[in-house]
Amino acid sequence: MSNEQNPNPWSREAWSGTSPEQQPTWPHTGQASSHPSTPAQPSASYPQPRTAPTQSQQWASPTSAFGTPQSAQTATATQKKTGKGRTRLAGVLAVALLAAGVGGGAGFAASQLTDQGASSAATTTTGETSGGTSTTVVQGDPSNPDWAAVAAAASKSVVAIDVVTSSGEGQGSGVVIDGEGHIVTNNHVVSGAQGGTVTVLLGNSSYEAKLIGTDPSTDLAVIKLVDPPSDLNVMAYGDNKSLVVGEPVMAIGNPLGLADTVTTGIVSALNRPVTTSAVTEQQQDPGFGQMTRQTSADTVVTAAIQTNAAINPGNSGGALVNTKGELVGITSSIASLSSGQGQSGNIGIGFAIGSDQVQYVADQLIANGTAQHPQLGISARDVEGTGQLGAVVAQVNQGSPAAEAGLRADDLVTAVNGEPVTSSESLVALVRSGRVGQPMDLTVVRNGSEEQVSVTPVAAGA
Repeated sequence: MSNEQNPNPWSREAWSGTSPEQQPTWPHTGQASSHPSTPAQPSASYPQPRTAPTQSQQWASPTSAFGTPQSAQTATATQKKTGKGRTRLAGVLAVALLAAGVGGGAGFAASQLTDQGASSAATTTTGETSGGTSTTVVQGDPSNPDWAAVAAAASKSVVAIDVVTSSGEGQGSGVVIDGEGHIVTNNHVVSGAQGGTVTVLLGNSSYEAKLIGTDPSTDLAVIKLVDPPSDLNVMAYGDNKSLVVGEPVMAIGNPLGLADTVTTGIVSALNRPVTTSAVTEQQQDPGFGQMTRQTSADTVVTAAIQTNAAINPGNSGGALVNTKGELVGITSSIASLSSGQGQSGNIGIGFAIGSDQVQYVADQLIANGTAQHPQLGISARDVEGTGQLGAVVAQVNQGSPAAEAGLRADDLVTAVNGEPVTSSESLVALVRSGRVGQPMDLTVVRNGSEEQVSVTPVAAGA
């Protein structure tokens, strides 16, 4: 297909086109974690476009809407419900990481600004934050936001990322978080950048960037512009803890290579336990459509923000913002139907890493290149049968924070800092969203009585 029919994915020009046929996803199986201080076992596999290929196994190559082979990343989100009149439900959805392989263009386009009726006028204010200029939107009517004002302000701090290595090319998104040119993104977008090149598109200019640090356990990473502009726009962190279900949000990123794409929706759920683990897939020979597959041990368990704002491959590392244009999450994965094979697309169930965890990890990566994560020193299992949901303490490690706080085997943990715990996976996610050295209040049912136990986590591996 000519370039006229399929513009360069870095182009900002609008184009017309039809949505591609539904892309199937890789087969998957699901198994929830039962250990809050140990990563869950990999529950699915999904392609990632930047790890060197091996000769171990051949796979038929999925194709884009234009017939171009492109990689995909999928994983399993396993949700379990137990209780009176309820049955367990597992392996219903697959979760796909959103980095996109580049191969001749994207299948569909169009920035979406949801029309929710005549919006009240909004104003913007600018100020200095983290060494750069940030813009905050003040809505005239918060219940009927002016999304055009939010998009104009927030998109100045969202970038498109292109990573090129000897084994391939991939795209994603990122958010500028300080005036020095640091950009937060997903680990799976830039994890193969060592030895390759990272190019960032910001506004109408492109910049060279370097990798600062990655954190596979949270799927977060930081890169930095080599020569940042002096008038860099920075996105301010918002408070994801103040979000409520039903609140309007906007996703901004680089889906399918279409920079500066915005979509709107609502917060569909909070603290949704989502487990993803990567399998790297890389095209070996376009002429014969052969693929190689390599398993990665990186497993991520997130207490995620769920949204119905349309996000697609390439949105990885992009911004989820509130009506003020503040960063409340980094988009990282989407749910997809589990049947078939191939790259998944938006079905209205997307997930983002909360801004509190993003800031905590990003600050550590900038300072040290690595990040610490909290652990309590227990293992846990799901509740069997009907009754109160939660995570049953299976074992308490001697000398651990949990032991010092008085947790016991067979305690039922039903909440962390007031947030409900419905399974062992939920407990893992909520503990990992905390901070080392910052006390956590656990609600525990022991011998039929409810108690509050304060535990101060230490760094995993300490």
